[in-house]
Amino acid sequence: MMSIKRQLLVCWVTAALTASTTSLAGESQDVPETLPDQPVQSNAVPSQLIVGWVEKARVLPEKTTLKVKVDSGALTSSMHAVNIDQFIRGGKRWVRYDVPVVDAETGDKVTMHFEVPVYRRVLVRGAGGEDRRPVVKMALCIGDRVYEEQFSLRDRGDMNYPVLLGRRTISHIGLIDVANTFLLPLNCPPDADQQERDRLAELEADAALIDESRVDEAAEDEDGGSQEYEE
Repeated sequence: MMSIKRQLLVCWVTAALTASTTSLAGESQDVPETLPDQPVQSNAVPSQLIVGWVEKARVLPEKTTLKVKVDSGALTSSMHAVNIDQFIRGGKRWVRYDVPVVDAETGDKVTMHFEVPVYRRVLVRGAGGEDRRPVVKMALCIGDRVYEEQFSLRDRGDMNYPVLLGRRTISHIGLIDVANTFLLPLNCPPDADQQERDRLAELEADAALIDESRVDEAAEDEDGGSQEYEE
């Protein structure tokens, strides 16, 4: 017969193994703590807008509403301009020009006048030969947002729209719905025009603020800029 000591030892080992197994089983059944959702990283452009192929916009600091054409066939945006006069101010290259348009809200004929620094130049090839155009940076309000965009200056008097928005600008705004127009109600920030006036006044007062890093570059070869057809 098994001695009393051996019986006690067997009982102790059995109890220990049972307790260990129960503990492990209990651990395996524990429900892990639920962590809060973590933000998902995305390469998409934040807050992309969808624009129609024609929208209403304003070129600040002016408050005149324009109809602008959105066209991915052009690289750089283009603005109607006449009386283009390049000059030197404070040792920097500037350009003054007039933009005669019809106000899209009132139907009134309006001529806007701008004086801004020259940013760079583009080279456009068309049926009439080569055309070198100055490029300026202007504040554009579309929807409820303001974008600083590059515009080449040219006489667009033979076109239906005084401003054409090319791929550079489209990439900052969002996507085009080519089947629709006027998808974005125009609601410019109330102080946007004054902010642009202040910015231009600062550039005029302090020439050191003007970026001329690209003004002496060879004129960029613009693709698609002369291949615009109006419907």
